[in-house]
Amino acid sequence: MISKEEMLEAIELDMNEEWEEALRIVQHYDGQISCWFRAYLYRKAGDEWNANYWYDKAGRKMSKRNFDSELEEIREFVENSM
Repeated sequence: MISKEEMLEAIELDMNEEWEEALRIVQHYDGQISCWFRAYLYRKAGDEWNANYWYDKAGRKMSKRNFDSELEEIREFVENSM
């Protein structure tokens, strides 16, 4: 299971436009939060097929919101639920 610290680091990397580094952190985990974050990353990269796959693994539907809003929801989940 991914740690809270690793997730927060991945979120920070994404905020600094280091998408590939953020993906490197979460790609080794299949838990709900890491799958959700991967889905978000793929959606942001324009890879809808992979995004749908990872949203499904996370038990979520593909988001239609703006990226900042979804990332904030992910961060809040990590901070309050991990």
